Formats: sequence, C-alpha cells, structure tokens
Amino acid sequence: MLIACEFLLDELAKHIETYLIETKVHWLRLHFAHIYQKGFNNDILQGLQKWCNDITVKYPSQIFDSDYFTSLPEKALVSIIERDDLQMEEIKIWNYVIKWGIAQNPELPSDSKDWSHENFLSLKTTLQNCLPLIRYFQMSGDDIYNQVYLYKQILDKNLWKDVKKRLASQNQPILSKILPPRTILSQTLPTRITEPFSTVISEAHAAEIASWIDKRTDSYSVANNPYEFKLLLRGSRDDFTKNTFWNLCNKKKNLVVVVKVKGTDEILGGFNPVGWEKPSSDSYFTFTYCNDSFIFSLKNGTIQNSILSRVIEQPERAIYNDSNCGPCFDDFRMYNNFDQIDQCCCCYIASSIVYENPIRNLSSYDNNSSYFSAEEYEIFQVHKKAL
Repeated sequence: MLIACEFLLDELAKHIETYLIETKVHWLRLHFAHIYQKGFNNDILQGLQKWCNDITVKYPSQIFDSDYFTSLPEKALVSIIERDDLQMEEIKIWNYVIKWGIAQNPELPSDSKDWSHENFLSLKTTLQNCLPLIRYFQMSGDDIYNQVYLYKQILDKNLWKDVKKRLASQNQPILSKILPPRTILSQTLPTRITEPFSTVISEAHAAEIASWIDKRTDSYSVANNPYEFKLLLRGSRDDFTKNTFWNLCNKKKNLVVVVKVKGTDEILGGFNPVGWEKPSSDSYFTFTYCNDSFIFSLKNGTIQNSILSRVIEQPERAIYNDSNCGPCFDDFRMYNNFDQIDQCCCCYIASSIVYENPIRNLSSYDNNSSYFSAEEYEIFQVHKKAL
C-alpha cells in the first residue's frame, strides 16, 4: 500500500487500504503505532486515518501516552483534537497540546518562567491551528488558573478576556466562539483498549508453561492453571528495544518471555525465576546462578510438538545479564531492536551446554547459532492465583 502511494498508484493504494480495514483488523491493531504514523504521512489514505482516529478518540492513551506523541504530524494532532467525541478531559487535552508544541521548539528554555515574549510567540505560532480547537469554556476555574494561566500569552487577547469574564459570571456576554462540550462516554468505556491475554500465546500454552514451572509430568488444564500471567511488556505496544526491557523488567522475578518468530509458526521463550539485573556499566556483563530456569519452543501451527529445555550443566551461567542486550538465557538471547533482522539468537554447542535441548530445528543452526527476528514478543510476571 505504501509503495503504491509512492508510485502515485492511487487506485491500487485505496484498494489495499480497504482490504486491510475490512479483513485485517487484528493485524492493524497489533501494529497500531506503526500504522498510525505511516497513515498520516500519505494524504490519500483517508480511510485508514479515520479508522485510526476512531480508535484514538475512544482510547486516547494509545497515542497521547506513546513515546512518539511529540513527533506526530500537526495534521494528525489536529484531526484528533477537533473531534467532539474525544474521550479526554479538556484540561488534559490542553496539557498534551502544550507538550507537543514545546517539543516542536527545542530551543525554548526548560522552565516557562524564563521565557521571553519571543518564546511565547514561537509557541503561539506553532499551535495556531490547535489552539482554536480547545474548549476553554468547558474548563474549571482551577484548571484555568493553575494550568492555562501560565501560557495566557499564546492566547488571543479577546479570548483570554472572555475566559476571565465567563469565570466571573456564567451570564456575562462574550464575543468568542464557544465550541460544544465533548461527548464524554468514559463511564461506559475502559481507559484503554481491552487487551487480549496475549497476542503470542494461548491459554493452553500458558497452562503448559505453568506445568513446567511446577515440574509436573502432566500439563495443567486451562481451568486448573494455578498461575496468573501479568503482562509487563509487549513489543508492539511498548517497543522492541533493550532500553524498554530494562526499564520495565529490571530486577523483577518469575518472568516468562515469549517470542513469535517472524516468518515461521515458531513460538520460543524462557522462564527466569530469579530475574535479570542490569549491570552498572555498559561494557560489563554478568551471569546469575539458576537451576530452575528453562527455555522452550511451543506447539503451534506447523510446529507439531513443544520442546522443553532445562538447565543440566553450568547453572552458574543460566541467566545472562548484559546492559547492551535484552532478555538473555545462556542459550537463547535477544540483543536490541528485536524485530529487526538477526537480533535474536539461539545457541547450541554440544561440548559446552547449559540447557539440555536445542529449541530450534538443528538445520537452522550455522556455526552453532541460529539467528531470527521477532514478529511480536511479550514478557509476563507469573504468580500464584489467590485462592
């Protein structure tokens, strides 16, 4: 679709756009951040832009709380805040708009108290298409004086005068245009998209992993799984970098990592009961002793059987901690930007093994290593369910 846009094949691009919206909703949601950014870079993709905004206005945290919010094109931001059905308090919209505007002017002093008149003018110019879309007359007096007042210089003088008049008395006549209140439905909507338990593994997979944790010879049923899997990190939601891994998972124990291998039906992973601890130096790595960790491959699609690989030798090398990498077991490592080519690796050296079995087909190994990339990955913290 994007290539068709580049070659100005508008009819083809629109056809593929319709196909994605009508038949690939799950995939679009799985890659929502990427789809959102790309969609607003092409004016022809109006349908995809509307599809993205229809989700965003209901679950605004997907965009407003994302790492890429401040890099949104102005067109995208305007298209969201102009919607009457945006499910967000007006003062929060104001604060996010200010945050976005400041990010477009990196030369501004960090403290607005130090701003000159020219600094405020720069911000006002940047936000000239956003400020008219804010519902100032729907804000409380406290919000106006505690948060809007700091930036009153970027508002039209007559608008600021009318805001103050309306705060003094609701019956005061004003000349400024009053936008209608937003249709807030927050009492019936969750604050964010209701996420599935996992986009990588099924409940049956989770029960199988739970049985391995408890070293059972038979698997738990889904109904009898004694563990709760709490999602800490999802690549498509949080990103695929080592930094995010360390920010969200450092020093947390009882972690299950699952990876959907790009281009295959494979689901690989591991269990780390002792947790990873980030070394103090980027040039320094450590190993953590562990007898109860394991790595695995799960039955899925063309993968006929699951593979469990427990520690059988050198437990002092079972868990690998490296600030330049993500989650690593001695024989299964994720480096950085795990969704990029060859950024994950399984190792198997028969003369120096830690884990019992290779978890990928030996035909995929070259010089004792088998590289791959992640289509999706998740990290869960597991704990016993309350009785």
